Amino acid sequence: MSDTPDTYLTIEGQAQTVMRERSSKFYSFAYHVENEEQIARHLDALRKEYYDATHHCYAWRLGPTGERFRANDDGEPSGTAGRPILGQMLSHAITDTLIVVVRYFGGTKLGVPGLIAAYKQGAADAIEAATIVERTVDARLRVDFSYTVMNDIMRIVKEEQPAIEQQTFDNLCTMVLAIRNSRAAALEGRLRKVEGATVEPLGQWPT
Repeated sequence: MSDTPDTYLTIEGQAQTVMRERSSKFYSFAYHVENEEQIARHLDALRKEYYDATHHCYAWRLGPTGERFRANDDGEPSGTAGRPILGQMLSHAITDTLIVVVRYFGGTKLGVPGLIAAYKQGAADAIEAATIVERTVDARLRVDFSYTVMNDIMRIVKEEQPAIEQQTFDNLCTMVLAIRNSRAAALEGRLRKVEGATVEPLGQWPT
């Protein structure tokens, strides 16, 4: 459980900015996303709304450590758009984020250095306009126990203070608990010491 970081940074909601670089116009969009389906919907919507744009370049990161990511130049010279956008997300250490920079070409070529600078700035502006928030990575545990050890279980829950997501009290009792990742091992260890209790880790997820 401790291999996953306790906290990560992402953005809240979405943000939009616009800038001009010589004769080209760049519209930048930043979105909080949690899966590739959401990413696809945002991209489709922008392509429909800005159907006459020259390029729709983007990058995204998913997961508490940004372990899943992608960068797309959408026809710009390789490495001049998607990678600078991704680089800004890395610089700000944000994940669960999609940034799209839509370009309208104005007739003056910017060259490779100019393109890199423009897409980097567009991404930076979008991040600056967004609200960055810290979120935690929590672990979930299911514990099954007999009613006779209820007091032992509840004492541990009171002291360790996990969130109680579900609970059923009968002859066989069940609780689903959520706790910050760094504290999960201690909680699990204490619960396992209760005679007759069984503990099943249910995985981790960002909150």
